[in-house]
Amino acid sequence: MTGRRLVIDCATPALSIALFDGDRCLAARHEEIGRGHAEALLPAIADLPEGGRCDSILVDVGPGSFTGVRVGVAAATALGFAWSVPILGYGCLDLVAAMARANLRPETPFAVVMVGGHGELFWGLADPVGEAPLVLRSTPIDELAASLDAPLLVGSGAQILADAGARGEVVAMLPDARESLLLPESLRHLPARPVYGRDADAKPMAHAAP
Repeated sequence: MTGRRLVIDCATPALSIALFDGDRCLAARHEEIGRGHAEALLPAIADLPEGGRCDSILVDVGPGSFTGVRVGVAAATALGFAWSVPILGYGCLDLVAAMARANLRPETPFAVVMVGGHGELFWGLADPVGEAPLVLRSTPIDELAASLDAPLLVGSGAQILADAGARGEVVAMLPDARESLLLPESLRHLPARPVYGRDADAKPMAHAAP
């Protein structure tokens, strides 16, 4: 990677941003704020060196929080337009898988499990040494707990799944913009469009019950 790159990750309860110059992280913020990404994101970027000005932007496109994903992608799109720089995306589960490989060094396939809402979890099976994108699924918690057989569960939904009866070591983990360089280059070239993983929470008024 050459030039400056701003990384934005709002797909989970964490507000996570990082400004890189090549492979060197110039500044970053990673904080679990729960809600309020829309209000906190742009001020956090403005606090970065030179207001976060960069040569390219990389954003977490999901799946995750519907609101968080939209906030991150919308901010990246607006800044990319204002600064005339390209915008690319990466998958939430792919980054968590890459972080688990680097920090936990699993020797067998493991499950990345993220909170999905509406009684479901986003998840995928990750190879311990692979670089392919995870196949995304969204499954009801009890159904997944009864069927999943993985020795390691990582992600924001790992403990929820274990509490529902799934076996496996649990490691809570949220995507961290500072760790984005762990992603293979091929997984940092997704279109900067939201990946929701399931149907939207809200329905258009025309479909609402009378």
